[in-house]
Amino acid sequence: MDGDLRINLEDMARHLDSAEVISIYLPFLRRTILIDARFTDNVPPMVRLVAMAVSVEERTRVLRRLRPEFPKPKTIAVLPWPRYVESLIYLGLWPKILQRFAESGHKETVRACSRVIERVQRLEADELAAVIKGENYHTMWSR
Repeated sequence: MDGDLRINLEDMARHLDSAEVISIYLPFLRRTILIDARFTDNVPPMVRLVAMAVSVEERTRVLRRLRPEFPKPKTIAVLPWPRYVESLIYLGLWPKILQRFAESGHKETVRACSRVIERVQRLEADELAAVIKGENYHTMWSR
């Protein structure tokens, strides 16, 4: 899964630095790490693991339901991540997200990021175990 997939890290890093909303979708897990970097004095930034959406419009509707205090975001970065989640860390993209929230003084959001990435790592391990055991997967070739 972490083979030779071409990913423009500079382009992704630029989006992580500037987008109001970042949607990192993980097709292997059928989930999305949804990050809303907008905040007010009373409402911190949000980081959540949510179900994948079928369109940007659906993602916007979910976001409006989760964050009704904010208008429609001006910028949404939709970043597919067909690799292992660990590669988000060692390629420097996840630390960039943590740095963005740490620099803005939102320590609870940094902790939320840690909880989300740990949950994704557990889900990924569970999914890989299911693949190996043949649970919820079917063989393409028989003996």
